[in-house]
Amino acid sequence: MPLRGAVVAVVAALVAALAAALLGVSEDVAVAQTVDPRPLRPQVAASPLAGRVIVIDPGHQLGNRHFPRRINRPVPAGGFTKPCNTTGTTTNGGYPEATFVWQVSRVVAARLRELGATVRLTRHSNRQDRWGPCVDARGRAGNAIGADLKLSVHADGSYAAGARGFHVITPPDRAPWTADIHRPSRRLATSVKAGLLAQRFGVATYTAGGDGIDVRSDLATLNLSDVPTVMVELGNMRSAAEARVMTSPAGRARYARGLVSGVRRFLG
Repeated sequence: MPLRGAVVAVVAALVAALAAALLGVSEDVAVAQTVDPRPLRPQVAASPLAGRVIVIDPGHQLGNRHFPRRINRPVPAGGFTKPCNTTGTTTNGGYPEATFVWQVSRVVAARLRELGATVRLTRHSNRQDRWGPCVDARGRAGNAIGADLKLSVHADGSYAAGARGFHVITPPDRAPWTADIHRPSRRLATSVKAGLLAQRFGVATYTAGGDGIDVRSDLATLNLSDVPTVMVELGNMRSAAEARVMTSPAGRARYARGLVSGVRRFLG
């Protein structure tokens, strides 16, 4: 590119970023119903997930804490409002939930694409200078493209004594919001639970009744979805034992294998 053209391109990019900041527009609003700018791998008939569309929602965003006014503004959540987003939790050593779920989600997405699926993520970065998307945008992600399922990936931060283990959150039979998706979502929750158990992860000791599946009506990510969806809390980041697993590449690969297995079980 000629020097003059390169200078023009750089200036245009800087102006666009400044405009987004001034307008209060999320820096990471490329949600799953938009076109992923990265080329997809060619799909072949032999691929077990060919033709499937899967949305992965890596919870939070690393830079949310730098944008309190934006992430605290109320947004629709399914008959009520909630803050746009939160900062998420961390391990006691400071490893952020946003980074953990981003790293796991990328491994999950790569594996699902290898299996032939079309995968969309609700955010495409993990940066201190980004925020969002809001929970209402996350909740609607996948609706417009008729996704087969949406998996929202999180980790918990409970200070309860001995709190550890994963749990999967599924929506209730709640008209008019989730009455149409609660049954397949419950089946998805059961499949994800089975996938994580197969990787030797234990169910939560401190919530969800001890069976690893919780039903909640207060989450916009679930309430605004028109496709089968669950939110999985992969473990408790405040548990020293689980933090050691979460902060290791091998541990994150185990979590990813469990999630991929759960998706495959659900899709049959």
